[in-house]
Amino acid sequence: MTTVTEKRRPISERIEENKEYLNDRLGVGKSFDIGVHEFFVGNTKLLMYYINGFAESMLVSQIMREINDLRGRDITDSLFETLFYKFIPFYQLAKVDTTDEFMDKLLVGQVGLILDRSNHAIIMDTKILPTRSPQEPDTERIVRGAHDGFTETLVINTVLTRRRIRDERLRFEIMQVGERTKTDVAVAYLQDVANPQLVDELKERLQNIQIDGIPMAEKTIEEFIIGKTLNPFPLVRYTERPDVAAVHLLEGHVLIYVDTSPSVMITPATYFHHVQHAEEYRQTPVVGAYLRWVRFFGIFASVFVLPIWLLMVMHPSMIPEQLDFIGMKDKGSIPLLVQFLLAEVGLDLMRMAAIHTPAPLSVAMGLLAAILVGDVAIKVGLFAPEVILYLAVAAIGMFATPSYELGLANRLVRIFLILMVGFFSTPGLMIGFLAVLVGLAATRSLNTPYLWPFIPFNYKAMKDVVVRLAVPSKNNRPSIVRSQNSSRQ
Repeated sequence: MTTVTEKRRPISERIEENKEYLNDRLGVGKSFDIGVHEFFVGNTKLLMYYINGFAESMLVSQIMREINDLRGRDITDSLFETLFYKFIPFYQLAKVDTTDEFMDKLLVGQVGLILDRSNHAIIMDTKILPTRSPQEPDTERIVRGAHDGFTETLVINTVLTRRRIRDERLRFEIMQVGERTKTDVAVAYLQDVANPQLVDELKERLQNIQIDGIPMAEKTIEEFIIGKTLNPFPLVRYTERPDVAAVHLLEGHVLIYVDTSPSVMITPATYFHHVQHAEEYRQTPVVGAYLRWVRFFGIFASVFVLPIWLLMVMHPSMIPEQLDFIGMKDKGSIPLLVQFLLAEVGLDLMRMAAIHTPAPLSVAMGLLAAILVGDVAIKVGLFAPEVILYLAVAAIGMFATPSYELGLANRLVRIFLILMVGFFSTPGLMIGFLAVLVGLAATRSLNTPYLWPFIPFNYKAMKDVVVRLAVPSKNNRPSIVRSQNSSRQ
């Protein structure tokens, strides 16, 4: 266990003492990827520490060439001052005074110089990060518009955001989370727009995270920020699109960027933040409103079609004569409630199999599922045909839900309502729906009512949810974010 004294250990003027300490802490000679290069400038010994794969070799070689060309007559001040201010041809330099800060910088990919007879070290940010191109995210595809998306590299994600908001008041405040992983986390907001209380609260919660590491990145951060909860509904919104992130920053939201994750966390978020999609704003307002209503219908179908149909099958007298065809011709040999539960589990199994199946085998997996579930399972009496039909309708509605997290939460609500209908019939459906509604109404996301603007009701904001308004008519920011500047003009 590292003590507080060790963590604050200053860099010694004796280079051999620094070398012994750093080599032991960093595992030089044991870890193959951590290297140290010894060389001299005049009579002064220097140590260069680096991590293979992080340091950009061409740039480091150029810096080494310049240092090796240094002559005694060129050193007018101390060697440290001469290197730092004159002879290192690089603009991203920093001076550190403690070994802990030196190691922290080194482990994120920077190159460090230790000098004999100097209690300062030089850090050069010459790292190159393994990354992929900013491709369009699979879960937020659109037909028209920008097709770039966030990557796993924090710096690239901030650049993609700044490309869309060229405002000097855009802030990215960075901190490190995790005693061992030291993951970079940035809080993004517009200084004159975002609610300062929300910014301070998020920064405080991030700084209070005590854990050895966050390898699962943004999801771990969310659980620390939101706290322990059994609520399946997503209390923050995720996006992998820079344009969506920029829109929310302009509205006054505070965003959290986590290095190694392509998903950006939007706070605060309500239920209705999860039912909007970027495609609606890439079309005319009328077409965008139509697309939104279709998505609303899909979300409604994913939750209520199966419970309502099960209730009507249990009570055929409730089916109007005009809709008599939606009844059930053959219930099969298994109780209907069990069929629904098996079908729900089977649908999740197929979804997970599709995710984990290698691409060359995905077509074969689809044919296998279609033949066994869609044909053989019906013929042998495992499922009634209507169960498969209405489950498919619910599944399409779930996949049409813009938010993947909301779609999974709605799946659990649907199963809950099916169980309530199966055991308690009509009262079960009413009580179950009321329980879900009351639970959502009581939910708060960072002190924000989750069902706003429906509960508490806000006519202007609710109209913007139901109808995709033209952007020129949206002169004010949403009141729920409690921004400093409510006008967008």
